[in-house]
Amino acid sequence: MRKFGIGILVVCLYSFPYVYFSMYQDFAQHLMLGYLIMIIVTSLLAFFSIFFCNIIPILIGNIVSAILSYTFIAGMDGVENWDTFFKPLTPNELFLFVSFFNLLPQLIAIALAHRHLKKNNRHN
Repeated sequence: MRKFGIGILVVCLYSFPYVYFSMYQDFAQHLMLGYLIMIIVTSLLAFFSIFFCNIIPILIGNIVSAILSYTFIAGMDGVENWDTFFKPLTPNELFLFVSFFNLLPQLIAIALAHRHLKKNNRHN
């Protein structure tokens, strides 16, 4: 039951539109900090999901986050300069690009969690 509760918590924390938040911070504040926050938070969530639970919350959370991000990005269509701000990419292309490359730090975090779990299992 504990693992199920942790899995639900991870999915809930993942269910934030991280890519949209990052792109909006870039657009509105001209800050790349949103991308850094996204990478750190999603990597930590991936690590703790593997460490305390399994990979299912990561998959569900990434899908929910992507759907929410895409929905919010689509809602920004009428905002002035939104379509041209991310040149040479469109907002949808940047969404796909950022979403894909955000998976890389998560995969590294997953590998580190597996390595840490194997190391602890050898010592027990």
